[in-house]
Amino acid sequence: MSGRPKKHSLTLRGHRTSVSLEDPFWEVFCEIAASENRPINALAAEIDAERGTEMGLASAIRLFVLHRLRAR
Repeated sequence: MSGRPKKHSLTLRGHRTSVSLEDPFWEVFCEIAASENRPINALAAEIDAERGTEMGLASAIRLFVLHRLRAR
């Protein structure tokens, strides 16, 4: 397992984008989406809409994953 981020493609509100996330964050993000029966793109779009302008999408996803894991 590499600690280096990898690019992952997403479509947010009809626009293609990519986020660079480490494998463990991406895997848990995908697990959360699957557990909620939600497409990854829909979950990412929700996070994107709530993150504001001070934070990048990859950071917002990492924090989302961290909060979910802590809540368990």
